[in-house]
Amino acid sequence: MKFTLSWLKEHLETDATVDEITDTLTDLGLEVEGVENPADRLKAFKIGKVVSAEQHPDADRLRLCKVATDEGELQIVCGAPNAREGITVVVAKPGDYVPGIDVTLSVGKIRGVESHGMMCSERELELSDEHNGIIELPAGEIGQPFVDYLAETDPSKVDPVIEIAITPNRGDALGVHGIARDLAARGLGKLKPVSVDAVEAGFESELTVSIDEDTTDGCPVFFGRLIKGVKNGPSPQWLQDRLTAIGLRPISFLVDVTNFFSYDLNRPLHVFDADKVAGNLRVHRAAGGEEIVALDEKSYTLPAGAMVISDDNGVQSIAGIMGGDATGCTEETVNVFVESAWWDPVQIANAGRALKINSDARYRFERTVDPEFTGLGLEHAVRMIVDVAGGEASEVVVAGKIPNFNRSYRLDAKRVSSLVGMDIPESEQRQTLTALGFRMEGEQAHVPSWRSDVQGEADLVEEVARIASLTKLEGKPLPRLTTGVPKPILTPLQVRSSTARRTAASLGYNECVTYTFIDQPAAALFDGGTEATELENPISSDMSHMRPDLLPALLRAAARNQARGFNDLALFEVGHAFHGGKPEQQHLQVSGVLIGATGPKDVHGASRPVDVYDAKADAEAILASMGAPERVQILRGGPAWFHPGRHGKICLGPKKVLAIFGELHPKILREMDIKGPAVAFTIFPEEIPLPKKASVARAAMDISELQAVERDFAFVVDADVEALTLVNAAQGADKALITEVRVFDEFIGGSLGEGKKSLAITVRLQPKDATLKDKDIEAVGAKIVEKVTKATGGALRG
Repeated sequence: MKFTLSWLKEHLETDATVDEITDTLTDLGLEVEGVENPADRLKAFKIGKVVSAEQHPDADRLRLCKVATDEGELQIVCGAPNAREGITVVVAKPGDYVPGIDVTLSVGKIRGVESHGMMCSERELELSDEHNGIIELPAGEIGQPFVDYLAETDPSKVDPVIEIAITPNRGDALGVHGIARDLAARGLGKLKPVSVDAVEAGFESELTVSIDEDTTDGCPVFFGRLIKGVKNGPSPQWLQDRLTAIGLRPISFLVDVTNFFSYDLNRPLHVFDADKVAGNLRVHRAAGGEEIVALDEKSYTLPAGAMVISDDNGVQSIAGIMGGDATGCTEETVNVFVESAWWDPVQIANAGRALKINSDARYRFERTVDPEFTGLGLEHAVRMIVDVAGGEASEVVVAGKIPNFNRSYRLDAKRVSSLVGMDIPESEQRQTLTALGFRMEGEQAHVPSWRSDVQGEADLVEEVARIASLTKLEGKPLPRLTTGVPKPILTPLQVRSSTARRTAASLGYNECVTYTFIDQPAAALFDGGTEATELENPISSDMSHMRPDLLPALLRAAARNQARGFNDLALFEVGHAFHGGKPEQQHLQVSGVLIGATGPKDVHGASRPVDVYDAKADAEAILASMGAPERVQILRGGPAWFHPGRHGKICLGPKKVLAIFGELHPKILREMDIKGPAVAFTIFPEEIPLPKKASVARAAMDISELQAVERDFAFVVDADVEALTLVNAAQGADKALITEVRVFDEFIGGSLGEGKKSLAITVRLQPKDATLKDKDIEAVGAKIVEKVTKATGGALRG
């Protein structure tokens, strides 16, 4: 990939030198293979002026010139037809190397007359192919370096050319704009935005495009515009200079435009002479054996399956690789159809190898170009053609649609240190990715459409490290092994599992260890028993499916115990349940069941049947031991195996369920042969948020020294309003001050009227910073009334 310094500065606002740019490119992974600086080969030449020019005494075509230079007047024999007195010329003196003729000058004799140097032509200085005469400068001071003169009058002649090696994964760097983006991300300048003022459509295109159904995987989208009335010819000088500098031969303006945008924006294009196209264009696969004469004037036999573009006369272009000679543009072209399509990299590579064609288009498409820039790239080319060659453009012809490669990955700031050993602040990492075109949303980095090589979280780390510079890596010796307390080796989930076991046992539960396989009818009662969890070779018919929950096995164990006369049971288990057949489709549970009474019969009446509040208390105790937050919500909407009106979900918001508790559904008890009453709970340890700071010891108890305040409120609500709705609304009025809300009274009837009830709550306010004043309490009270009124539709009871 070649480009000039001035070309780069069209996309990058920078004052960096060539050396700074080349060093930075190599450090970014875009290795510089060479720098061709015309100033280096021209620095020896100076400006002179011909004082006199006389006929050589022994040669008709030679003139004997006296030339004023910075070293005085020199005698130079010259055979150029334009050598004459008074012109300003470029002088090479003895000892100077002339690159165009590969000669180091010395004082010589020409037909018996000494010559102390030469006056140079453009070809001798490798400025162009012009050699019909010596250079005549319109201005210039005697002795002035020719390089300085060119820098002031024609900078393109001394524009450094940089060549970099592109690895196959960096297709985005095959455009000068992509290279500028990397340099700007490093901080070597500011990236200039790319924009275009689209040409207004003047008519509807008579030429249309279609894509065969079996070819849409290789060409999902095709854009084109017909331009009528263009005047083709030589390109503007700036365009010719730019292409010549990177080794491309200017052909004609319409062809040069496609070459320019391939290198400028990595957008390969093709132009058809619309008058040579018969009918409409069709993108399809070659049957095999078709022949086409391409733009390189060679004949190719197409392999079966290769993508081609055809008209009614046959194949006119090898898709994404090279156009056909029959519909190519010439100086007589007046109507042109501009193509911009997206071609599948693998299919282009396969066709290119089979045909043994190496073209700039193939080189770019097989390394992937930006699919979302397909239409915009067309608009850039059409705008340049209309501005330079004139003509009127049609509406855009579109076939297919732009493929969607949208994806995002999580940015883990710590992985930079663990993967590459560099400590880079998270803010700097995010800034780097943003500068490279990634869109950050929280921890997710959305990959730009031009970066097909970014396929995972590790690639994000590579981008951050590459821009930060891997040269900053410092070698560090491994730490010596020291004695002392080793670091914990258990994961947080393993610690929670162990804690849950100890807590459940301390609450009087007996631990069960059951099979992870259960029978299909039992699994179906708990939303399981599908083909996804069915075992291919089960131990027995009673163990045909992976368990969807721990409760079926616990209830089976309870039924066996009840059959042997043990009616009051407290059982729990810690293990995995499965909601699919894949390794990641499993989750850890802590489940428990309470069946029968709270204890044996007692003369004082202490024994009672277990109820939903027993399950709730035990679930909360186990959650607290595992580090769950104190502030939670109790919501409804649990699974079908719980009683619809006697259960609850312990949640952090409506979607974050920490546990489910309640009475088991009578149908479940009947099917599992359980003699009730029976309550249960299921806890999901993986849903409990990890602490922000890891600590070996438990945090110190946070007790406020300030006086707590309790206030009572009574609300009149509809009879079908749940007390839980009212409690949650009051709790949310001020999460910092309100530590507890509890219902202490319910009243129905009397003066309230039909369909109404009164719910009374006590709200406890615990200040942290200062004692509450009356106005503070009144403000919180007003918020509570407002929240409850809005949530329940009720009103404060008078």
